[in-house]
Amino acid sequence: MRNSTVVTAGLAAILFCGRIEAESKRPMTIVDLINVPSISDPQLSPDGTQLLYTLSKADWEKNKRTAHIWRTDTDGSNVIRMTNGKNGESSPRWAPDGLQFAFIAKRSDDEDAKRQLFLISNSGGEAKQITDHKTGVSNIQWSTDGDYIYFLSSDSKSEEEKKRDELEDDVFAFDENYKQRHLWKVAVLSGETTRITEGDFSITNYRLSRDGTMIAHHRGPNPLYDSAAQNEVWVMSVDGSNALQITDNSVSESGAQLSPDNSTVLFVSFSNNEFEFYYNDNIFVSPAKGGKHKLLLEEMPHEVNSATWSKDGANILFTANTGVRTEFFSVSVKGEKLSQLTKGDHSLRNFRYHHGLDSIVFGISDQSNAGDIHILENGRRSKPQKVTTVYDYLGQQFRLPKQEAIQWKGADGVMVEGLLYYPLDHQKGTAYPLCVQTHGGPAASDKFGFGRWSKYVEVLTSRGWMVFKPNYRGSTGYGDDYLRDMVGHYYHQSHLDVMTGVDHLIEKGLVNGDRMVKMGWSGGGHMTNKIITHTDRFKAASSGAGAVNWISMYGQSDVRIYRTPWFGGTPWQKDAPIDVYWEHSPLKDIWKVTTPTLVLVGENDIRVPMPQSVELYRALKSNGVPTHLYVAPREPHGWRELRHELFKVNVELDWFEKHALGRDYLWEEAPSIDQKS
Repeated sequence: MRNSTVVTAGLAAILFCGRIEAESKRPMTIVDLINVPSISDPQLSPDGTQLLYTLSKADWEKNKRTAHIWRTDTDGSNVIRMTNGKNGESSPRWAPDGLQFAFIAKRSDDEDAKRQLFLISNSGGEAKQITDHKTGVSNIQWSTDGDYIYFLSSDSKSEEEKKRDELEDDVFAFDENYKQRHLWKVAVLSGETTRITEGDFSITNYRLSRDGTMIAHHRGPNPLYDSAAQNEVWVMSVDGSNALQITDNSVSESGAQLSPDNSTVLFVSFSNNEFEFYYNDNIFVSPAKGGKHKLLLEEMPHEVNSATWSKDGANILFTANTGVRTEFFSVSVKGEKLSQLTKGDHSLRNFRYHHGLDSIVFGISDQSNAGDIHILENGRRSKPQKVTTVYDYLGQQFRLPKQEAIQWKGADGVMVEGLLYYPLDHQKGTAYPLCVQTHGGPAASDKFGFGRWSKYVEVLTSRGWMVFKPNYRGSTGYGDDYLRDMVGHYYHQSHLDVMTGVDHLIEKGLVNGDRMVKMGWSGGGHMTNKIITHTDRFKAASSGAGAVNWISMYGQSDVRIYRTPWFGGTPWQKDAPIDVYWEHSPLKDIWKVTTPTLVLVGENDIRVPMPQSVELYRALKSNGVPTHLYVAPREPHGWRELRHELFKVNVELDWFEKHALGRDYLWEEAPSIDQKS
């Protein structure tokens, strides 16, 4: 009895402490979410003992995020901020000897100043500027001997163009007002720059070979996003000579790099083996001297995100989107034996492979961590070792929602998957109000991980909402048939997948079908626009930067390559499939809408331009549907200014709670300047 009493008392003490710990945590606010920092660009030192990374934090006084470079030992100790320029820094790159590193920054207050290349000692001190390039620098990489740093830069304006600008004689040709982008190098000691490529084309990305003698790169007619399909993979000598075109097709490629022995080029493409467009991204290899390409893992259903050669070139290491997760894999080039290196309810980001150490550096994002950096020693097949602790505070200070993957049958019987987030005070047997969020892309998927401010799942669940993120047909990571369900007809099964998922949740008793709202941004906005014409079951909706008229959208957006396969051609070709474009335009059925709908867009959005939101707003307004159109000045497709982000979340929560729950919402205010992060 005495021992039993001791055990019982001990158990009670443990439960009591656990309850106290849980009660000490609080729900996240909108500002808490916006203030979550962002880690990116982790770089392992040549000897493997230290790690550089950038850490971006919200600055409410400047109304923006600023990134600085930090360094830590790989055991997590000796964390120190290495840079402190008021405009921030990016792209840390270790010198081959590890004694210093390069980075990119804008250190001038002049609005016209460009981002330049700097060097700083690993022991600290003042950074030294080593370029003064007229158009700035990007995409930096050290030569293997450490004597040079390569970079990309746009061509500068001619003297005639500068004179015209001074006179404000500055009429420009739309879509022709670009400057070609070329490869340069700068001598580390002298600062002398040398141009590597020149001509009427652009180098959009590049990678030096491991021995420093060759360069794999992507070369296109111009740097415009919509010209990506015309870019091709090339290889050349490190001085720009002996350039050889490797691919010749009408699809885009990315991540070109040479094998360790320079015999083979690896790249990733959104195509099948015949280079037909609109398939899950997969890995291709091709002889570096030209010849027949090969598609690896043709039957693999996952989407390859990034890939690189192993230390000896016998394998290719890559991250893949497997639906609601991201994982690491290795595939042998001969035999195509596939091995999975990680497993968990997570998404992986910031992938970097350091061949000299045979180590993989990456971030892991899960329910309570937004992506702290880990190291995996590939050769030993060991478990990832956590290095940074930037996000430990999230799980320690805040109550965070439970996430789970769910599956259901679509209208045609195909299995569909998505993510469900439970209210913080969830009680079994209670049906909760539901917020349905559809991802953008649409060639993408929602995955496990800590949420971003824009979807504010942590705030919604703290207010009693259940949140549902369906990976509807057209999403990546589920095979080509699943992705290509949109080819020829954008809204085929996609919107039905959303609604069958909603019905599944209602049938399980999890959701109150009379208290549902719908939201999404970009491709998620497209889906919102379709859903409100398809059903009146949602009490409120928010359409963020969504398309409503596919015909006008085709001409307005800066990218068209994805839309041509959706609708079977352009809207201005002979015998144009106008009927298909119009049939799948939500504007065609806007007369059916009764759902109160907010419309939000950035004034400078070129991806889904503001006129699409204007068309939606004016159609809703003229039909008597409650609506508002909110335009954020200066903002591109994704909003960046902190107060604009706070406004978006506030106005959506106000709208949802008013129309779906019938309760008032108290807007959250921006922190005062003396509370800035």
